[in-house]
Amino acid sequence: MSGHSKWSTIKRRKSAQDAKRSKIFSKIIKEIQMAVKKGGPDPEANPRLRLAIANARGASLPKDNITRAINKGKDKNAASFIETTYEGYLAHGIATYIECTTDNIQRTVSNIRSIFNKYNGNLGTKGSLSFLFDRKGIFTIPKGDLNEEEFELGIIDAGAEDIILDDDFFTLTTSMEDFGTMMKKLEEMSVEPENAELQRIPKETVTLNDEEASKILKIMEVFEDDDDVQNVFHNLEITDKMMAAM
Repeated sequence: MSGHSKWSTIKRRKSAQDAKRSKIFSKIIKEIQMAVKKGGPDPEANPRLRLAIANARGASLPKDNITRAINKGKDKNAASFIETTYEGYLAHGIATYIECTTDNIQRTVSNIRSIFNKYNGNLGTKGSLSFLFDRKGIFTIPKGDLNEEEFELGIIDAGAEDIILDDDFFTLTTSMEDFGTMMKKLEEMSVEPENAELQRIPKETVTLNDEEASKILKIMEVFEDDDDVQNVFHNLEITDKMMAAM
C-alpha cells in the first residue's frame, strides 16, 4: 500500500476510534465557516463549501451543527479565520508540514514554534520544504454496493492516478489540478466520499526504527492537538507494523 493510502487509512481509523470526535468536528466547523466567508453560503455556488459539507457528513457531524457553522460564517461580526502553513524538521530529518486555520497568527506561530523547540526540532521559513511534497487530491470512499470494476472504469477518465481498495474503502489519488474534475465525476455517479481533501504527499520517505518512529508520531499528535492546526503532513515511512499498532 502506498504511503498516502496508509496515512488515509490511519486517519480514518483514528476518526472512527475517537469517541468524542470534538477535535475532528472543530476542524470541520472551521472549514465550513472559512468556505462561507470566502465563497458565500450557497453550496451549489460554492464548491469549497459543498466539499466541506460532504466531509462533515462523512464524519457524522450533526446536521444542526452544519447549519450553525454556515450561519456563523455568514455573520459579519464573527471572528475571521486566516489560513497559514508552517514547515520544519524534527529529529532524524523528518520533514513536517503543518496547515493551520487561526484567528490569531501570533498565538499560532508561538504555539507551533514552541512544539518544535520542545522536541528539538527546527521551524523553517515558509516554502523551505515545499520541494519535498506533492499536493494531491485524496478521496476516501466506502465500497458499499459499488461494483469495483465498473467504478474504477468510471473514474479513470476523471484523472484517477491511483486506486486502492482496503478495509472496504477505496482510496483514490488525483493530481491537484484534477481534484475538482473528480468531485464532479463522483457527483455524476451519485457516489459520496466519506472524505475528500488536498493532501501533501512526500516524494520520498524516511524509515526509522520502531522506537524512533513512535516518538515522532507522538510529536505529530501534539501538533494535531493544537486547536489551530487543521492538518499535519510528514515524510516518515509508515510501516505495516506501525499500521497494525494504530
